[in-house]
Amino acid sequence: MEKQKNIQSENKYRRLLLGLIVVVLAALLAVAAIVVYVDPFFHYHRPLKDFPYVVENQLAQNPGMAANMDYNGCIIGSSMTVNFDTDDFKELLGYDTVKLSYSGAYPRDDYNILSIVFDESTRARTTQDMGAVFFAMDIPTMTADVNETKYPLPEYLYDDSYLNDVNYVLNKDVLFQYILRPIVQGKGSDLSEIYKSWWTPDYYNIQWVMHTYEEPPKSDEVITEGDVLPATRENLEVNILPFVEAHPETEFYFFFPPYSILYWHNLKQENFYDAALAQYKFVADELLRYDNVRVFYFQTMDEVTDLNNYADYSHYKPEINRFMVECFNDGSYEIRSSEEMEKALSRMKEIVEGFDFDDLFSKDW
Repeated sequence: MEKQKNIQSENKYRRLLLGLIVVVLAALLAVAAIVVYVDPFFHYHRPLKDFPYVVENQLAQNPGMAANMDYNGCIIGSSMTVNFDTDDFKELLGYDTVKLSYSGAYPRDDYNILSIVFDESTRARTTQDMGAVFFAMDIPTMTADVNETKYPLPEYLYDDSYLNDVNYVLNKDVLFQYILRPIVQGKGSDLSEIYKSWWTPDYYNIQWVMHTYEEPPKSDEVITEGDVLPATRENLEVNILPFVEAHPETEFYFFFPPYSILYWHNLKQENFYDAALAQYKFVADELLRYDNVRVFYFQTMDEVTDLNNYADYSHYKPEINRFMVECFNDGSYEIRSSEEMEKALSRMKEIVEGFDFDDLFSKDW
Protein backbone atom coordinates (compact mmCIF):
# COMPACT_ATOMS: atom_id res chain seq x y z
CA MET A 1 0.00 0.00 0.00
CA GLU A 2 2.77 2.41 0.94
CA LYS A 3 4.58 1.60 -2.30
CA GLN A 4 1.45 2.33 -4.33
CA LYS A 5 1.01 5.66 -2.57
CA ASN A 6 4.60 6.58 -3.40
CA ILE A 7 4.05 5.68 -7.04
CA GLN A 8 0.89 7.77 -7.15
CA SER A 9 2.71 10.65 -5.51
CA GLU A 10 5.58 10.40 -8.00
CA ASN A 11 3.14 10.34 -10.90
CA LYS A 12 1.38 13.39 -9.52
CA TYR A 13 4.65 15.34 -9.34
CA ARG A 14 5.60 14.20 -12.83
CA ARG A 15 2.28 15.49 -14.14
CA LEU A 16 2.79 18.76 -12.30
CA LEU A 17 6.32 19.09 -13.67
CA LEU A 18 5.16 18.20 -17.17
CA GLY A 19 2.33 20.71 -16.86
CA LEU A 20 4.77 23.38 -15.68
CA ILE A 21 7.08 22.65 -18.61
CA VAL A 22 4.16 22.88 -21.02
CA VAL A 23 3.07 26.22 -19.51
CA VAL A 24 6.60 27.63 -19.68
CA LEU A 25 7.07 26.47 -23.28
CA ALA A 26 3.70 27.90 -24.24
CA ALA A 27 4.62 31.21 -22.63
CA LEU A 28 7.97 31.30 -24.42
CA LEU A 29 6.31 30.47 -27.73
CA ALA A 30 3.76 33.21 -27.14
CA VAL A 31 6.49 35.76 -26.42
CA ALA A 32 8.44 34.68 -29.49
CA ALA A 33 5.29 34.89 -31.63
CA ILE A 34 4.55 38.41 -30.38
CA VAL A 35 8.11 39.56 -31.05
CA VAL A 36 8.11 38.06 -34.56
CA TYR A 37 4.71 39.56 -35.33
CA VAL A 38 5.48 43.08 -34.10
CA ASP A 39 9.19 42.81 -34.94
CA PRO A 40 10.31 46.06 -33.24
CA PHE A 41 13.81 45.70 -34.71
CA PHE A 42 12.44 45.05 -38.23
CA HIS A 43 14.49 41.86 -38.37
CA TYR A 44 11.90 39.84 -40.31
CA HIS A 45 9.59 42.28 -42.03
CA ARG A 46 8.57 45.86 -42.62
CA PRO A 47 6.86 47.73 -39.79
CA LEU A 48 3.19 47.07 -39.14
CA LYS A 49 1.05 49.91 -40.36
CA ASP A 50 -0.40 51.15 -37.07
CA PHE A 51 2.09 50.00 -34.43
CA PRO A 52 3.86 52.85 -32.54
CA TYR A 53 7.45 51.68 -33.05
CA VAL A 54 10.12 53.21 -30.83
CA VAL A 55 13.38 53.57 -32.76
CA GLU A 56 16.28 54.52 -30.51
CA ASN A 57 18.76 51.64 -30.62
CA GLN A 58 21.18 52.15 -33.49
CA LEU A 59 23.11 48.93 -33.03
CA ALA A 60 20.01 46.74 -32.88
CA GLN A 61 17.58 48.49 -35.21
CA ASN A 62 19.75 49.75 -38.07
CA PRO A 63 20.32 46.35 -39.72
CA GLY A 64 16.60 45.59 -39.81
CA MET A 65 15.77 49.02 -41.22
CA ALA A 66 18.48 48.62 -43.86
CA ALA A 67 17.06 45.25 -44.87
CA ASN A 68 13.32 45.82 -44.65
CA MET A 69 12.42 49.49 -44.99
CA ASP A 70 11.33 50.86 -48.36
CA TYR A 71 13.78 53.56 -49.45
CA ASN A 72 15.96 54.70 -52.31
CA GLY A 73 18.43 56.79 -50.34
CA CYS A 74 20.26 56.28 -47.06
CA ILE A 75 22.13 58.45 -44.56
CA ILE A 76 25.35 56.89 -43.31
CA GLY A 77 27.76 58.07 -40.63
CA SER A 78 28.32 59.20 -37.09
CA SER A 79 26.40 61.51 -34.77
CA MET A 80 27.13 64.20 -37.35
CA THR A 81 24.10 62.76 -39.18
CA VAL A 82 21.59 62.23 -36.38
CA ASN A 83 19.92 65.64 -36.72
CA PHE A 84 19.06 65.18 -40.37
CA ASP A 85 15.33 65.12 -41.05
CA THR A 86 14.56 62.65 -43.83
CA ASP A 87 11.59 64.81 -44.87
CA ASP A 88 14.14 67.39 -46.06
CA PHE A 89 15.71 64.85 -48.42
CA LYS A 90 12.27 64.06 -49.85
CA GLU A 91 11.33 67.72 -50.21
CA LEU A 92 14.58 68.98 -51.73
CA LEU A 93 16.08 65.96 -53.47
CA GLY A 94 13.16 63.61 -54.05
CA TYR A 95 14.69 60.69 -52.13
CA ASP A 96 12.90 58.44 -49.67
CA THR A 97 15.76 58.09 -47.21
CA VAL A 98 16.38 55.96 -44.16
CA LYS A 99 18.72 57.20 -41.46
CA LEU A 100 21.29 54.56 -40.46
CA SER A 101 23.51 56.55 -38.11
CA TYR A 102 25.99 55.10 -35.62
CA SER A 103 27.23 57.54 -33.01
CA GLY A 104 31.02 57.60 -33.16
CA ALA A 105 30.94 55.39 -36.25
CA TYR A 106 34.22 53.89 -37.43
CA PRO A 107 34.64 53.01 -41.12
CA ARG A 108 33.87 49.36 -40.30
CA ASP A 109 30.50 50.40 -38.91
CA ASP A 110 29.76 52.09 -42.23
CA TYR A 111 30.91 48.98 -44.07
CA ASN A 112 28.68 46.69 -42.00
CA ILE A 113 25.51 48.63 -42.63
CA LEU A 114 26.23 49.32 -46.30
CA SER A 115 26.74 45.60 -46.77
CA ILE A 116 23.11 45.14 -45.78
CA VAL A 117 21.89 48.13 -47.80
CA PHE A 118 23.36 46.65 -50.97
CA ASP A 119 22.63 42.99 -50.25
CA GLU A 120 19.89 42.06 -52.71
CA SER A 121 19.33 38.68 -51.05
CA THR A 122 18.26 40.12 -47.71
CA ARG A 123 16.76 43.43 -48.73
CA ALA A 124 12.98 43.61 -48.90
CA ARG A 125 13.20 46.97 -50.61
CA THR A 126 11.95 45.65 -53.95
CA THR A 127 10.06 48.65 -55.27
CA GLN A 128 12.90 51.17 -55.46
CA ASP A 129 16.47 51.08 -56.71
CA MET A 130 19.23 52.50 -54.54
CA GLY A 131 19.60 56.05 -55.80
CA ALA A 132 21.85 57.84 -53.35
CA VAL A 133 24.02 57.41 -50.27
CA PHE A 134 24.66 60.47 -48.08
CA PHE A 135 27.87 59.70 -46.22
CA ALA A 136 29.44 61.75 -43.42
CA MET A 137 33.20 61.48 -43.88
CA ASP A 138 34.70 61.88 -40.41
CA ILE A 139 38.45 62.22 -40.86
CA PRO A 140 39.23 61.61 -37.14
CA THR A 141 38.00 58.01 -37.46
CA MET A 142 39.91 57.14 -40.62
CA THR A 143 42.94 55.81 -38.73
CA ALA A 144 40.91 53.18 -36.87
CA ASP A 145 41.70 49.52 -37.47
CA VAL A 146 39.83 48.38 -40.59
CA ASN A 147 37.98 45.67 -38.63
CA GLU A 148 37.20 47.73 -35.52
CA THR A 149 33.66 48.84 -34.69
CA LYS A 150 32.87 51.58 -32.23
CA TYR A 151 30.81 49.25 -30.04
CA PRO A 152 30.35 45.46 -29.96
CA LEU A 153 27.57 44.45 -32.33
CA PRO A 154 24.62 42.17 -31.55
CA GLU A 155 25.81 39.74 -34.20
CA TYR A 156 22.56 37.77 -34.21
CA LEU A 157 20.89 40.78 -35.83
CA TYR A 158 23.59 41.15 -38.50
CA ASP A 159 24.18 37.57 -39.65
CA ASP A 160 22.08 35.27 -41.83
CA SER A 161 21.43 32.59 -39.20
CA TYR A 162 18.03 32.13 -37.58
CA LEU A 163 19.40 29.77 -34.94
CA ASN A 164 20.79 32.54 -32.76
CA ASP A 165 17.65 34.67 -33.08
CA VAL A 166 16.58 33.31 -29.70
CA ASN A 167 18.59 36.26 -28.37
CA TYR A 168 16.02 38.50 -30.06
CA VAL A 169 12.68 36.68 -29.87
CA LEU A 170 13.09 35.73 -26.20
CA ASN A 171 14.60 39.01 -25.05
CA LYS A 172 12.76 40.62 -22.15
CA ASP A 173 14.02 44.11 -23.05
CA VAL A 174 12.62 43.72 -26.55
CA LEU A 175 9.27 42.64 -25.12
CA PHE A 176 8.97 45.24 -22.38
CA GLN A 177 10.83 48.24 -23.82
CA TYR A 178 10.01 48.00 -27.51
CA ILE A 179 6.59 46.33 -27.56
CA LEU A 180 4.73 46.83 -24.27
CA ARG A 181 6.14 50.30 -23.48
CA PRO A 182 5.05 51.92 -26.77
CA ILE A 183 1.65 50.22 -26.49
CA VAL A 184 1.16 51.72 -23.02
CA GLN A 185 2.49 55.12 -24.07
CA GLY A 186 0.53 55.04 -27.29
CA LYS A 187 3.24 56.95 -29.11
CA GLY A 188 6.15 55.86 -31.25
CA SER A 189 9.09 57.57 -32.88
CA ASP A 190 8.82 59.96 -35.79
CA LEU A 191 10.80 57.92 -38.33
CA SER A 192 11.89 61.07 -40.13
CA GLU A 193 13.71 62.28 -37.01
CA ILE A 194 14.99 59.09 -35.36
CA TYR A 195 18.19 59.25 -33.29
CA LYS A 196 17.88 63.03 -33.04
CA SER A 197 20.25 64.39 -30.39
CA TRP A 198 18.86 65.12 -26.95
CA TRP A 199 20.07 68.71 -26.93
CA THR A 200 17.27 71.25 -26.96
CA PRO A 201 17.79 74.68 -28.59
CA ASP A 202 18.90 76.04 -25.20
CA TYR A 203 22.11 73.98 -25.37
CA TYR A 204 23.31 75.49 -28.64
CA ASN A 205 25.19 78.48 -27.27
CA ILE A 206 28.76 79.51 -26.61
CA GLN A 207 28.34 79.54 -22.83
CA TRP A 208 27.35 75.88 -22.74
CA VAL A 209 30.07 74.88 -25.21
CA MET A 210 32.85 76.61 -23.31
CA HIS A 211 31.53 75.42 -19.94
CA THR A 212 31.77 71.79 -21.04
CA TYR A 213 34.87 72.08 -23.25
CA GLU A 214 38.05 70.36 -22.08
CA GLU A 215 41.16 71.64 -23.83
CA PRO A 216 43.63 68.88 -24.70
CA PRO A 217 47.13 69.31 -23.26
CA LYS A 218 49.79 70.47 -25.68
CA SER A 219 51.46 67.38 -27.12
CA ASP A 220 55.20 67.08 -27.55
CA GLU A 221 54.79 64.44 -30.26
CA VAL A 222 54.18 65.61 -33.81
CA ILE A 223 51.84 63.40 -35.86
CA THR A 224 52.89 63.28 -39.50
CA GLU A 225 51.30 62.31 -42.79
CA GLY A 226 53.24 59.07 -42.65
CA ASP A 227 51.52 58.25 -39.36
CA VAL A 228 48.00 58.57 -40.70
CA LEU A 229 47.80 58.17 -44.47
CA PRO A 230 48.50 54.40 -44.66
CA ALA A 231 45.57 53.59 -42.31
CA THR A 232 43.41 56.17 -44.07
CA ARG A 233 44.13 54.56 -47.43
CA GLU A 234 43.39 51.09 -46.06
CA ASN A 235 40.05 52.15 -44.62
CA LEU A 236 39.06 53.70 -47.91
CA GLU A 237 40.09 50.64 -49.90
CA VAL A 238 38.54 48.08 -47.53
CA ASN A 239 35.50 49.73 -45.99
CA ILE A 240 34.26 52.47 -48.33
CA LEU A 241 35.40 52.42 -51.94
CA PRO A 242 34.24 48.85 -52.71
CA PHE A 243 30.63 50.07 -52.53
CA VAL A 244 31.35 53.04 -54.77
CA GLU A 245 33.03 50.80 -57.34
CA ALA A 246 30.41 48.05 -57.22
CA HIS A 247 27.44 50.41 -57.61
CA PRO A 248 28.04 52.96 -60.35
CA GLU A 249 24.27 53.38 -60.61
CA THR A 250 24.18 54.91 -57.11
CA GLU A 251 25.25 58.49 -56.45
CA PHE A 252 27.42 58.86 -53.35
CA TYR A 253 27.36 62.23 -51.56
CA PHE A 254 30.44 62.33 -49.30
CA PHE A 255 30.57 65.35 -47.04
CA PHE A 256 33.04 66.63 -44.48
CA PRO A 257 30.94 67.81 -41.51
CA PRO A 258 31.38 71.38 -40.23
CA TYR A 259 32.97 70.86 -36.82
CA SER A 260 33.47 74.04 -34.85
CA ILE A 261 36.66 76.07 -34.65
CA LEU A 262 37.45 74.28 -31.37
CA TYR A 263 37.99 71.05 -33.29
CA TRP A 264 40.83 72.74 -35.14
CA HIS A 265 42.24 74.07 -31.89
CA ASN A 266 42.27 70.50 -30.59
CA LEU A 267 44.25 69.41 -33.65
CA LYS A 268 46.81 72.12 -32.99
CA GLN A 269 47.10 71.16 -29.35
CA GLU A 270 47.63 67.53 -30.35
CA ASN A 271 50.13 68.42 -33.10
CA PHE A 272 47.79 66.72 -35.56
CA TYR A 273 46.90 69.82 -37.59
CA ASP A 274 49.10 69.40 -40.69
CA ALA A 275 48.56 65.65 -40.81
CA ALA A 276 44.80 66.13 -40.65
CA LEU A 277 44.90 68.60 -43.53
CA ALA A 278 46.86 66.03 -45.53
CA GLN A 279 44.20 63.43 -44.71
CA TYR A 280 41.43 65.69 -45.99
CA LYS A 281 43.28 66.27 -49.24
CA PHE A 282 44.09 62.59 -49.70
CA VAL A 283 40.54 61.40 -49.06
CA ALA A 284 39.01 64.02 -51.34
CA ASP A 285 41.42 63.16 -54.15
CA GLU A 286 40.63 59.46 -53.85
CA LEU A 287 36.87 60.04 -53.85
CA LEU A 288 36.97 62.44 -56.79
CA ARG A 289 38.33 59.68 -59.01
CA TYR A 290 34.80 58.26 -59.32
CA ASP A 291 32.09 59.56 -61.61
CA ASN A 292 29.31 58.54 -59.18
CA VAL A 293 30.77 60.53 -56.27
CA ARG A 294 30.08 64.10 -55.20
CA VAL A 295 32.20 65.68 -52.45
CA PHE A 296 31.13 68.53 -50.17
CA TYR A 297 33.44 70.42 -47.81
CA PHE A 298 31.41 72.30 -45.19
CA GLN A 299 34.17 73.23 -42.78
CA THR A 300 34.75 76.68 -44.27
CA MET A 301 31.22 77.80 -43.44
CA ASP A 302 31.07 81.08 -41.51
CA GLU A 303 29.07 79.26 -38.85
CA VAL A 304 32.08 77.23 -37.67
CA THR A 305 33.56 80.24 -35.86
CA ASP A 306 30.30 81.03 -34.03
CA LEU A 307 30.00 78.63 -31.13
CA ASN A 308 26.37 79.59 -30.69
CA ASN A 309 25.73 77.09 -33.47
CA TYR A 310 27.09 74.19 -31.39
CA ALA A 311 26.33 72.14 -28.28
CA ASP A 312 29.95 71.04 -27.93
CA TYR A 313 33.15 71.35 -29.98
CA SER A 314 31.78 69.37 -32.93
CA HIS A 315 28.00 68.86 -32.79
CA TYR A 316 26.02 71.50 -34.66
CA LYS A 317 22.39 72.46 -34.44
CA PRO A 318 19.72 70.90 -36.71
CA GLU A 319 19.41 74.01 -38.84
CA ILE A 320 22.87 73.27 -40.22
CA ASN A 321 21.74 69.77 -41.18
CA ARG A 322 18.89 71.32 -43.16
CA PHE A 323 21.35 73.73 -44.81
CA MET A 324 23.59 70.87 -45.90
CA VAL A 325 20.66 69.17 -47.62
CA GLU A 326 20.00 72.44 -49.44
CA CYS A 327 23.64 72.38 -50.54
CA PHE A 328 23.32 68.81 -51.81
CA ASN A 329 20.52 70.17 -53.96
CA ASP A 330 22.10 73.39 -55.29
CA GLY A 331 25.79 72.42 -55.26
CA SER A 332 27.00 74.98 -52.71
CA TYR A 333 30.25 73.94 -50.98
CA GLU A 334 30.75 71.16 -53.51
CA ILE A 335 34.33 70.17 -54.36
CA ARG A 336 34.72 69.16 -58.00
CA SER A 337 38.49 68.85 -58.37
CA SER A 338 41.73 68.42 -56.48
CA GLU A 339 42.48 72.09 -57.08
CA GLU A 340 39.19 73.14 -55.50
CA MET A 341 40.01 71.01 -52.46
CA GLU A 342 43.39 72.71 -52.14
CA LYS A 343 41.65 76.09 -52.21
CA ALA A 344 39.13 74.98 -49.60
CA LEU A 345 41.87 73.76 -47.28
CA SER A 346 43.84 76.98 -47.78
CA ARG A 347 40.71 78.86 -46.79
CA MET A 348 40.34 76.59 -43.78
CA LYS A 349 43.87 77.40 -42.68
CA GLU A 350 43.13 81.12 -43.00
CA ILE A 351 40.09 80.74 -40.78
CA VAL A 352 41.94 78.73 -38.13
CA GLU A 353 45.09 80.81 -38.08
CA GLY A 354 43.15 84.06 -38.11
CA PHE A 355 40.90 83.13 -35.22
CA ASP A 356 41.58 84.81 -31.87
CA PHE A 357 41.78 81.81 -29.56
CA ASP A 358 43.50 83.91 -26.87
CA ASP A 359 40.43 86.10 -26.62
CA LEU A 360 38.11 83.09 -26.53
CA PHE A 361 40.00 81.42 -23.69
CA SER A 362 40.56 84.61 -21.72
CA LYS A 363 36.88 84.96 -20.89
CA ASP A 364 35.22 83.48 -17.86
CA TRP A 365 32.57 81.19 -19.29
